[in-house]
Amino acid sequence: MLTILVLASCSNPNARYVKKAIHIMDKHGIYAQGPEWEKTKQEALSAKPTNLEEAQEIVVKAGKVAGGKHTYLMTTDEMTENDTSSWEMPTVELLENHIAFIKLPAFSGNAEEGIKYANTVLNVLPDALQGAIIDLRGNRGGNMYPMIAAVHRFLPNDNILQLRTRRNNMKINVEYVLRIANVAQQTHIDCPVALLTDEWTGSSGEAVLLCFRGLSNACTFGSPTAGYASCNQPFNLPGGSQLVLTTGEDVARTQEVFCDDPINPDVLTEKPFEAALEWINDNTKR
Repeated sequence: MLTILVLASCSNPNARYVKKAIHIMDKHGIYAQGPEWEKTKQEALSAKPTNLEEAQEIVVKAGKVAGGKHTYLMTTDEMTENDTSSWEMPTVELLENHIAFIKLPAFSGNAEEGIKYANTVLNVLPDALQGAIIDLRGNRGGNMYPMIAAVHRFLPNDNILQLRTRRNNMKINVEYVLRIANVAQQTHIDCPVALLTDEWTGSSGEAVLLCFRGLSNACTFGSPTAGYASCNQPFNLPGGSQLVLTTGEDVARTQEVFCDDPINPDVLTEKPFEAALEWINDNTKR
């Protein structure tokens, strides 16, 4: 009788769905270790979902423990409906006193569109500026490489960001970003850089922000970010759905670690553009 029960459990497609997802979380989830995860894992594996919806509910609940708030499940219907074309190109406005205002929105396009995204900024930047304002308000993320490539002229070619998983620590510099984005490197622009944030600045938008953290010529203005400064990885599940699991944390050059908590600006203000402009004018090289 025991053998029959085990075979019945193994043949249950809903239980197999949960088992597959738990195995992925156990191996890759950034928080999938310790007593809370072990308890969650055992509860999920001992559950008896009678349909796919119940199985997905179990996976979603476990995913929040294994990967935190940035982890989610994409059902087959959601994957079909997912629109990756609803993004905008960046814009550049040259203000008085040789200050560039760069609006850097979220990006979720393909490789060719990523090149165009970055070059939309790079092709219009003059070689000499008195300051730059990079507006990350409303940037919810996507592919960070075209975004960073677009503003790489303001970054030193050191380790601008690290992605730390449970097993590895990946160091990222400008050359690596440009190689991934397939964008040519341009000369460095040395000037004060102000970055604007709000509660919608998230994920890869926060990654761009952290590339400037710790630089003596950079300052952030606005309100705290969304708190999704982590890297996600998609994993396919049976039936065509996808588990998007948080597998790593963002580490700034200051060695500060960010993941689920908002990033506070240097200057908390309801008028970030005006405050940034004033700061740049005060710090402009004469």
